[in-house]
Amino acid sequence: MLRRALLVLAIGVALPGGAFARCEDHKPQPRPQNTFAQDVGRDFDRIIEEGWIEFAVYADYAPWSYEEKGKPAGVDIEIGRLIARALGVEAKFRLVAAGENLEADLLNYVWKGAAVGGRVSDVMLHVPYDSALVCRIEQVTFTGQYATESVAIAYRAADYGEKGPTPPFFRFDPVAVENDSIADFYLTSLIGPVDKIHRYRSTAAAVDGLAEGDTKAAMGPRAELEAGLARHPDGGLKVHSPPLVGFARGSWTIGIGINFQHKDLAYAVDEAIETALADGGIARIFAAYGLTFTPPAR
Repeated sequence: MLRRALLVLAIGVALPGGAFARCEDHKPQPRPQNTFAQDVGRDFDRIIEEGWIEFAVYADYAPWSYEEKGKPAGVDIEIGRLIARALGVEAKFRLVAAGENLEADLLNYVWKGAAVGGRVSDVMLHVPYDSALVCRIEQVTFTGQYATESVAIAYRAADYGEKGPTPPFFRFDPVAVENDSIADFYLTSLIGPVDKIHRYRSTAAAVDGLAEGDTKAAMGPRAELEAGLARHPDGGLKVHSPPLVGFARGSWTIGIGINFQHKDLAYAVDEAIETALADGGIARIFAAYGLTFTPPAR
């Protein structure tokens, strides 16, 4: 799943003992030499000619991408529509299930297609960007960075006041996290497998647990926490991003993935995103969803 992909980035790239110089541990991968045309997506000219572009987005991933009244909604959906408008084509969306890791998702939806009945989409949104990924997954062009996400803490202001808790508080105070997530891993590593860490099936459920009084805080990706606060406007909840001691990867860049054969499409999509960053279009999308926007490193 995506949270496991982020966990791999955190423990395999950024923490002491797991880091490499860029591409130091890289072993070239075999190219997909004999892949049929329908399995590697459409080129840019065909997209323009046919008048539509398909984006692969994660299903059930509010506030980023989800279904609302039978239609796709979320920040990533709006960013896809923004890109399509810039290209002068119609945006179509394919809500996909997250696999065991990011490599599997990119194989299934970007550069090859699943082994049984699989096909790729033109663009995949919400792809975490890291230089190690660029080295390791040669069949994908990583580009179009459009936001930065970070780990944060939601809390009840009545319990902590305006300052808010930091991770060491959770040696004593109950905290909600998504099971097997980057926040779960971090807290378990920092303070041990204590019974104060309450695990939920999702970050959204963790915030619901906080709002219901089961815990005093919740920890996870800031956008997901802020979306949870919007569901509980009368809960007296706040979010902050305190320093995370011993955590080298508390934030990450979000971008897109495109089949490596379609460089012209990658350039066009990146230009559309760069323009939307410059004119405030992407910032306005975040504001419309009540989310904090942090520009990406590009």
